[in-house]
Amino acid sequence: MRPFTLVSCLVLAGACTAPAWAQADRVAQARGLFKPIPTQPPALPGNPASPARTALGRMLYFDPRLSESHAISCNSCHMIGMGGVDLQQTSLGHRWQHGGRNAPTVYNAVFDVAQFWDGRAKDLEQQAGGPLVNPIEMDATATHVVEQLKGIPGYAPLFAKAFGGSDPITFDNVRRAIALFEATLITPNAPFDRYLKGDGKALDAQQMQGLALFIDKGCAACHNGINVGGGRYAPFGVVERPGADILPPGDKGRFAVTKTVSDEYVFRVPSLRNVALTPPYFHSGKVWDLRQAVAVMGSSQLGAKLTDAEVDRITAFLGALTGDQPQVTLPILPPSVATTPQPNP
Repeated sequence: MRPFTLVSCLVLAGACTAPAWAQADRVAQARGLFKPIPTQPPALPGNPASPARTALGRMLYFDPRLSESHAISCNSCHMIGMGGVDLQQTSLGHRWQHGGRNAPTVYNAVFDVAQFWDGRAKDLEQQAGGPLVNPIEMDATATHVVEQLKGIPGYAPLFAKAFGGSDPITFDNVRRAIALFEATLITPNAPFDRYLKGDGKALDAQQMQGLALFIDKGCAACHNGINVGGGRYAPFGVVERPGADILPPGDKGRFAVTKTVSDEYVFRVPSLRNVALTPPYFHSGKVWDLRQAVAVMGSSQLGAKLTDAEVDRITAFLGALTGDQPQVTLPILPPSVATTPQPNP
């Protein structure tokens, strides 16, 4: 195989077309680093999907009565129709509290190595239960979530159909159902996916230039795989630590989970899928401009002073990571009754 650097030179020189061998080499290297999003969600180990379970998970995802105030649902911070985020620096939680980190997108989260910025949840099932019992977020308890659902008569047959058994309304089953729904929130068919599948015209000239830079500058060392990220942990500030205006000094990332010194300021590498739709950026949520985020990553992670033209090209490539957005019908939730536990705002 001819070296990709030669292909890069052709692309960065502004050539509108490249020889057939160069096109093939470029696709081959990209396929070695990245994979397209599949059109169907993957199976969750130990949590088999069924239409009944996924439909129940969709209802629970949108039901604010799982929160202590009856005002916050999973969708409050991970909005379907808004890239799976809430477009806030940090999300608004129980009694007007704010979380300490930006809410990552739920879209394609099933392909990430772990959940949350610090990886404290190993999978979607663990993640689904976290915000429910977090006092800053939804402020319920596992016991109260079960009490709440048992106090809404319409949920009993839905849980029975989904899970069976004599007592199917359990906190574990709540987590399982939500995880199965979240696993369906994938975004296939992005221009970059079509390119990886062999459509040489899926990316325009500027996006092709951005792809070459993304690989040659070293971005793909961390942002690779099916999610163009999400598959490993890395320190924020490998070469140059961003200032406090971008990186709050008190948040030491994965260190809070492992208590290992080498994990200070280490975070799960975020997926770049649909990144053009999900400002603000970084775990701090302090950068709203995707171009600025690209420039910051160049200097802090790679030690590279990217030119304006390079930033434009990489940003254009990132735009090619926007896939088909999930089409989700808003569920009609079972009604509360007089004996349903009341909110505690």
